[in-house]
Amino acid sequence: MKRVTIIVICLLICNTLTKAQETHNQEFGFQTDNDGYLAQGSDKYYTNGIFFFYRHALDIKNSDLANKVLGFEAGQKMFNPQSGYIPDRIYIDRPFAGYSYIGSTLNLLYKNESNLKLGAQLGIIGPGSLAKQTQEFIHRTFGFYPPAGWQYQIRNNAVLNLSAEYNKLIVRNQSFDLTLNAYGNLGNGFSGAGIGPMFRLGRLNALFNSVSTQSTAITARNMNAAKQHELFFYYKPLINYVAYDATVEGGLFTTNTDPNSQEVTLTQNRLVLSNQVGGVYNANRFSFDFSVVFHSKDVKQMLVSHQWGSLAVMYHFN
Repeated sequence: MKRVTIIVICLLICNTLTKAQETHNQEFGFQTDNDGYLAQGSDKYYTNGIFFFYRHALDIKNSDLANKVLGFEAGQKMFNPQSGYIPDRIYIDRPFAGYSYIGSTLNLLYKNESNLKLGAQLGIIGPGSLAKQTQEFIHRTFGFYPPAGWQYQIRNNAVLNLSAEYNKLIVRNQSFDLTLNAYGNLGNGFSGAGIGPMFRLGRLNALFNSVSTQSTAITARNMNAAKQHELFFYYKPLINYVAYDATVEGGLFTTNTDPNSQEVTLTQNRLVLSNQVGGVYNANRFSFDFSVVFHSKDVKQMLVSHQWGSLAVMYHFN
């Protein structure tokens, strides 16, 4: 019976991979990040993130463009010290902090397989992000230990941030390609830049219609190449320069003069290395992207580097 089940599953997958791909100009979905996904028993540093996305492909008039996608998103990030239970401030090696935001992006994808993605976010860092309440709810729901130490979190700061991301295909053969990735952030929450390659191996789409560039929404009028299912693995190393991070250093334009404040800020490492390894499956209606991120120390006082798992699921429609 088990063999029959395996054969049926394989046949369904093969049928999906060979079926003509439909075109959908809208998609929505979510991404969830958590260090607990790696089953290491850790609950530290960047410990949880939840994000929701809606994207809509726009008609294009520029002859150089292959696709153009407008996106909207909302999300929350949560940061702990070495544990979510801190009995005294002397154990804080990375500040407690939360960041909640709403944002929008415009993704311009060119026929030469480069793209420029512009974004803006409006949010809040501090108690107003409700990260403390989110962590308490998660721990209470799943029977984990009660968090302690959020009285030391970064104070409230309104955030306006702008971002730009650029990707460019360097080389490709039938099942492998190499892309250059670069990004920049500017704002009173996060400022910095990064650059690195991305290697993909498997069944690949062009960069103007790929999970890799968040461009799986596309209109039939924009379609200038056969759209195929994606099934690939990727490796994305990045070198990041962090000019400012308000979740570590506090508000950029505020000074803590309150004698009763318990806010703990620390020292940001300006050079941070990251490595992301993952796999993607993109079919007619759904796309899945699971990855593991390995990050060097964000903060000089951190005891160890950190890592987390990330899962993104999108549903395509219309």
